[in-house]
Amino acid sequence: MLGKVLIADRGEIAVRVARTCREMGVVAAAVATDSDRAALHARMADEVLAVASYLDIESVVGAARRCGADAVHPGYGFLAERPEFAAAVTAAGMAFIGPPAEVMATMGDKIRARRAAESAGVAPVPGRTEAVASAEEVVAFGREHGWPVAVKAAHGGGGRGMRVAAGPEATAAALDAARREAKAAFGRDECYLERHLAGPRHVEVQVLADGHGHVVHLGTRDCTAQRRHQKLLEEGPAPGLAPDVRRSLGDAAVAVTRACGYVNAGTVEFLYEDGRFWFLEMNARLQVEHPVTELVTGLDLVALQLRIAAGEPLPFGQDDVQVRGHAIECRINAEDPAGGRFLPTPGALTMARWPAGPGVRVDAGYEPGDVVSPDYDNLVAKVLVWAPDREAARRRMLRALAETEVRGVATTVPALAAILDHPDFAAVHHTTTWVERGLDLSSLPPAERAAAPAPPGRVATDVDVEVDGRHHRVRLWVPEGPGGPAAAGPRRRGAGSRGGGADTGAGAGTPGQVVAPMQGTVLRISIAVGDEVVAGQAVCVMEAMKMETEVAVSVAGTVAEVRTYEGDTVAAGDVLAIVTPA
Repeated sequence: MLGKVLIADRGEIAVRVARTCREMGVVAAAVATDSDRAALHARMADEVLAVASYLDIESVVGAARRCGADAVHPGYGFLAERPEFAAAVTAAGMAFIGPPAEVMATMGDKIRARRAAESAGVAPVPGRTEAVASAEEVVAFGREHGWPVAVKAAHGGGGRGMRVAAGPEATAAALDAARREAKAAFGRDECYLERHLAGPRHVEVQVLADGHGHVVHLGTRDCTAQRRHQKLLEEGPAPGLAPDVRRSLGDAAVAVTRACGYVNAGTVEFLYEDGRFWFLEMNARLQVEHPVTELVTGLDLVALQLRIAAGEPLPFGQDDVQVRGHAIECRINAEDPAGGRFLPTPGALTMARWPAGPGVRVDAGYEPGDVVSPDYDNLVAKVLVWAPDREAARRRMLRALAETEVRGVATTVPALAAILDHPDFAAVHHTTTWVERGLDLSSLPPAERAAAPAPPGRVATDVDVEVDGRHHRVRLWVPEGPGGPAAAGPRRRGAGSRGGGADTGAGAGTPGQVVAPMQGTVLRISIAVGDEVVAGQAVCVMEAMKMETEVAVSVAGTVAEVRTYEGDTVAAGDVLAIVTPA
């Protein structure tokens, strides 16, 4: 058995792996950047090693060497699906707790993964098996296969680097955004095309494979409730599937796993619609929703990962796997779902009261006093429930969410409760686009934040802003005194105002101001001084917590000033541009 494992991730997954290591008598070593030295995952570990970055392969492998680790667990973020990381770990004489590098390269490349599925006799979602080079190719694909078209990162997953083009006029923007997000998230910007199905469900199968030729599946999960192509909650087993469909899904997942020579834990994902399913991708790692499978099978997937990495065979066969009851997982993300916007809300966690009671499990990555950074994924915790059947699990989760109280950052809890309480979800009538197109979240008010002490010489003021055609209220601190809000001006970054003109004197929150709705980084600016704009036009793209948000102007007019640069880090309430109304 392994003696020491280095965990190459942070947040709740690093905490979760450390807990299993402790139960198994394995020493758990954590890595942390300077800003994360006091984070919960570092506090939970037996020892902590400094790294320059969680994405720095040399630094992370060097830390594993220094602490004498036998193996490295990649978690499910950062380097988890980087073949070069797996290769570097094994080259350093340690076990990589995941698939071999060459298998990861195959399944991490979505184009090669489609070909692998086809070789196993499993049909992928209709699409191309080569990278797309231009917007013209997207248009040609749409005309041949029909609209809308999904533009997807070839080397990513988890909804990152995916955009949907509704028609020819949207192809250039979709391809540009998908490439940009893919490059930022995965280091490569190649994209491919798939037909975007009208109303599918997202169903996946957990698989395990050891180094002795044994492959099993552990049943299905449903991950259909999503926003921005990213999952909000998961459940298992996937409801509403005929027994023969369940068997076929399991058989297909095992076939794909065998065809690529996979070892360790992985997930084969499918889209399901009208009794048919298609291969979507294979996640060559442990997934966020793995506890759903643990609750319905009684297995510890991390413990099995460690045993497989140590060379042990699976201790059971397919006929031994039994799925009992129903489990639901809710992702508690630091996002404000008011109005259906799901805006990232980094900040300090001032309070966290998690649910308890029969059939409830919480995997948290933060405790009160910890800071949810804008630089990382915004998953704060996962709340899970188990019950004998789906309806009982649904009611139990509603009870658990009612007990959940987080302060300091807004969370997705109100949206999750709205999903679970909706008749469409209860009847399994939802699809992957249902949250954004069919679920009305307009009545959700902006989340209450914990009151922060006023900075010296400043007072709080609320301003109205418009993002993507929707109004939001933002609180910011402005100088106290006769100048009031108008005297505050923008907090300039770098060289300050690009406009070169005088301040218009417009007060904070006036219709001509374009205001940052959140703390984040300006990725792209699509206006310049003198440009004519229309109401609702997107003028820049911001990124926070690995998610992109378009910021729009609320009035038609002429751009008078642009007060930010691409690459700037701005705070919520900063004035990005000023438009003189027509």
